[in-house]
Amino acid sequence: MDIEAGPARAARAVPVEWTVMASDIGPLLLAATERGLVRVEFHADAARRERMLDRLAGQLGAEPVERADGLLAEPVRRFERYFAGEPGDIALPLDWSLTTGFNRQVLRELATGVPYGTVVGYGELARRVGQPGAAQAVGAAMGANPLPLVVPCHRVVESDGGLGGFGGGLETKRQLLALEGVLPAPLF
Repeated sequence: MDIEAGPARAARAVPVEWTVMASDIGPLLLAATERGLVRVEFHADAARRERMLDRLAGQLGAEPVERADGLLAEPVRRFERYFAGEPGDIALPLDWSLTTGFNRQVLRELATGVPYGTVVGYGELARRVGQPGAAQAVGAAMGANPLPLVVPCHRVVESDGGLGGFGGGLETKRQLLALEGVLPAPLF
């Protein structure tokens, strides 16, 4: 389920809750507003977590509050099932307020049009949003994705079969694609 929202900075302060959860790809910072999940951050060590919380405070106009229950109870359960190998997308209400314009258009198409266990090329995704020459802009949208895993930018690959880039690192992208059965799991 998607929640349509414009940029939060133009409106009142938006309360945000956050937590860090352990996963097979390292600690993940999850943040949510009453609209839905608003941010997922890979490799959420202490330094990265503090930078992200400061950024969220500036973007949403309110100091994030650490709380694993409440707004984040269901997202944590869904992520745990995903990493346990339960097939399917991590379908959650989303707060799209940290993305706008072309990036939002591309990310919404990715969220709805590229299901678990499949991949899409940057150029194909550009074509799907009516901008067939915008493969590089699609790559930039992937790099700016505030909701990786839920909006599965790890499923976007190069047309020649290469992995392409990934904000969480290429090894993380390989692990996620192996988990979803797109790539073979490493032998060790």
